[in-house]
Amino acid sequence: MSDANAGQPPAPDFDRMTRDIADVPAVEVITTVAVHLMSAAAVNLGLAEEGPQHKDLDEARKLINALAGLVAASATEISSFHAAPLRDGLKSLQLAFREASVVPDEPGQGPGEKFTGPVFG
Repeated sequence: MSDANAGQPPAPDFDRMTRDIADVPAVEVITTVAVHLMSAAAVNLGLAEEGPQHKDLDEARKLINALAGLVAASATEISSFHAAPLRDGLKSLQLAFREASVVPDEPGQGPGEKFTGPVFG
């Protein structure tokens, strides 16, 4: 055994990691990614504990657009049981974005609305 790797962390076992991810159902991967996008968008909308300190509407817009695309593309694949709460969360973020904007987008032009259509409260 060589001392060249002494003190180094062991190399990741990519074969095991590939097998592990293969065991995760697609619906779980999709919903997990959606929840991460929702959480990041909420932080960038200033809805986290620190609020305005992390507010960045440009970043929030990007995240909401990505979330809307993911939800729209996967809704028929993951069933209404899983898609409905994602749609509700998306709509809440879209409305929060509209409220946080100094100059609100025209209906249908807000983040993700090209995928969802205009969002009204």
